[in-house]
Order: sequence, then C-alpha cells, then structure tokens
Amino acid sequence: MSKFVESCVEMVKEPAKLAERAQKGKPRARKLLKAVEGKKNIIVSCHMHPDPDALGSAAGLTYLLEKRMPDARVRMCVRGQIPGGLNDAFSKHARLDIDKWPESFDDIDAAILCDVQPAFPTNPLPDDVSPVAVVDHHRSRRKNPDSKFCDIRPDIGATASIVFSYFAELDEVIPPDLSAVLLYAIESDLAGSAGTPSELDNLALSTLALTADTRRLYKMRNVALPQEYFAGYAAAMTNAVRYGNCMVSALGPVQTLEKPAVMADFLLRLDGVETVLVTGLHDEDGNGIADRLVLSLRTGGGRSAGELMRKLVRDIGQGGGHKHKAGGFISLDELSDLPKIRARIKRRLLRNLDIGDARGQWLLPDAPPKIDVTGGTATARSAPAMDLEDAV
Repeated sequence: MSKFVESCVEMVKEPAKLAERAQKGKPRARKLLKAVEGKKNIIVSCHMHPDPDALGSAAGLTYLLEKRMPDARVRMCVRGQIPGGLNDAFSKHARLDIDKWPESFDDIDAAILCDVQPAFPTNPLPDDVSPVAVVDHHRSRRKNPDSKFCDIRPDIGATASIVFSYFAELDEVIPPDLSAVLLYAIESDLAGSAGTPSELDNLALSTLALTADTRRLYKMRNVALPQEYFAGYAAAMTNAVRYGNCMVSALGPVQTLEKPAVMADFLLRLDGVETVLVTGLHDEDGNGIADRLVLSLRTGGGRSAGELMRKLVRDIGQGGGHKHKAGGFISLDELSDLPKIRARIKRRLLRNLDIGDARGQWLLPDAPPKIDVTGGTATARSAPAMDLEDAV
C-alpha cells in the first residue's frame, strides 16, 4: 500500500512533466499568458447552452488568469440561460461564479472562448468582437480562428483537460473545489461517447481524482432528476427503432437541450449498436410553440459523428461536433413539416451508413409508440424498410 500511496503523491507533485509528455513536448500555457499580457478587463466565455465541459473549462481558465494576473479584472460570463436538468444541477453544485453578460464590449480588453470557436453557430460573442484566445477540442473544417492564441486539439476528449494542462505547465495548484469541477466536466464529456480518452485526459482524470473535493463531486454525480427525465427515458426506448447497427429514436417536446444527448448516450450502450440518432422538439423563443428540431448523434465506430452530422443537416440546418458526439438544429416554420424532415434526416443517416435497405425493428416491440418516428403513420409495431428513391 505504501508504494501505491507514494506513486500517487509523485503523480500530484510532478504533473508538469507528465503534462508536457502528454502534449508531445508542446507546452502552451505561457503563450496564452503572453496573448493577454497587459489586458485589464477580460471575460472568459463558452458556447451558448453550455454543458459541464464548457462551464468547467471556462471556470478553470478564469481562476488561472485571476491567479496569474492579479491586477486585471477577469470574469466568467455566459450568454443566455444554462439549460435545466443535469447542466443546471452541475452549475449549482459547482458554485460557479458567473457574471452577467456585458451589455457592451467597448471597455473589454480581451474575450476568451472555451469549448467553442468563432465560426460556430453557438459562439456567444457579437459578430464584431473577435476573441483574443480560443481553447477548444471540437473539430472544424474551417481554418483556425485568427486569434493571438489558438489551442484547438480535436484529439483531446474534453476542453477541461486542456485547461488542466495549463495548470500543470505553470505548476499552479488547483484547489479541491475546482478540481471537482474539472474532473466532473471531463467525465461528463467522455461519458457515452465510446471513444478512448487521450493520454492527457487520463492524466487529468487520475490527478484531479486525488485532489478533488469528494463531497462536492458526489453531489454533482448524484443529482436528483425531475420526473420529465424518467419520462424521457421511457419515450426514448419506446420510440427507438433499430436498423442494423444503427438506432433512431424521437422525443416529443424537450425542456432542456441536453435531454436528446443524454438519451443518445444511453441508447448507444445497447449491444451491437454503433450509431444512435435522437431528435426532440424545442421552443427556442420561449413562446410555448416548438420552433426547431434538436438532433443528438453518437457513433462508436470509426466514422466521425461531426462529419456525419454536417451531412445530415446540409442545406436544412446547422450542426457539428466531435469524433463520437455531435449535435445539430433544424428550424421549423410549421410543425406540419416535422414528419417529412424526420424522415429525410433518417434516410440521409441510413444512406451514409450504407444500411438503407435494412428493415427496422422496434427496440420494445410490445410497447405502443408514443409519437411518429418513421415519418409516416406508426400505428403498428413493425418498422418498414427505408425507401431511398427520394433520399437527398
């Protein structure tokens, strides 16, 4: 036992060397500090509708800059509301110090983006504001942003892992409460993605586990969920149709954008399934009428979820993501268009997976469907084979 404890102590004492090795000898933290040198009013933000990785990485970077730049005002700002459910519970237990979104950027010296890039539709910054620094792990088909500092690593499982590496490089101590936040952020982004954590992700997970506030971490991991979440699981399973190694399911109205993603992660665990698409209806304007279709895609094989999502929403919506996790949105002018749009998306999915001739099988054949998931009439518990004649 003593040798094990000693090895754990050494891991915490020398994270800088391990982090440098995990980053293949390319430390970046001092370049980030150089990019914001002399700035007096800095905001750190993340994508709209943020998840724990976005919130955790922004919180971690804010704390680091506050420590390294005592004469500057550094604030974490989030545009819009944090979606309810797991994300909202995380933000409360994490006790994040989030400032209100600035009405004007005239007096702000620098804006930093975490877990998002300027070209993404979820970029919170105004069109005329360019970030000084971008820290992200999403893959993009566009060239890197024209920022003083740009650290985009698609091979890393979570942006919070990248932020952790900055602490390690600078030999800066991460307090227990922030360790818990970063640890949960990394865990949540890796969960359900069926991907292999990078060396840096593993280093961050193992190091933060030794320093995290376990009481706070326990509260984050074990939050009470509202009844609607359990209804979501029931609907996701009842409406799930399997086509070979692909699963497609549809939810009705969702109060939080995270729900389709949570259900997609859950369904991906079915033996033999490598791709899952879950859709739901969301009221973006808050007027009580669903105005867009939310898509969450998960892949467990070699196909990139981000690339596949872009093909699914081509010309009709927006989307993108990681190697194994992706999301998208399609605006709805009329709800009457919904069956056709869902059928169109499913045809595109099956065609790109080369399983267009597969006959669908209900996951729960004895349960009546709650909503139409086929794009037509779903009155019987038998899903038809796909007709690709009108596939786009």
